[in-house]
Amino acid sequence: MTYIPVLILLLVGLAVGLGALLLTTLLGTGIPNSRKNRPFECGMPSFGSAHHRFSVRFYLVAILFLLFDVEGIFFYPWAVVYKKYLAVNSFILLEMGFFVGILLIGYIYVLGKGALEWE
Repeated sequence: MTYIPVLILLLVGLAVGLGALLLTTLLGTGIPNSRKNRPFECGMPSFGSAHHRFSVRFYLVAILFLLFDVEGIFFYPWAVVYKKYLAVNSFILLEMGFFVGILLIGYIYVLGKGALEWE
């Protein structure tokens, strides 16, 4: 009984998604032409091949950004409950210090490997 609102939300989301697909299929003209089928990026006409090799640095920086960004998200719930649990036990401060220490070691390792150097 407690999952009925979740089921209703799931069904409403499914109905909205399928309804949008159905409406665009029924109401759209769907007449293909060469202008519609051209790739469009940023308002600029495309030139050259789309199969360029990118440096691994792009992906490495993106992964490192995600890693440190997601770990940074853990600071918010900790800050919300910090005062409540600090009065009971100061262990929460040591735990976050350990977490920040691990992040700092990872950051120093990444800097040492030169992963953030852009050449």
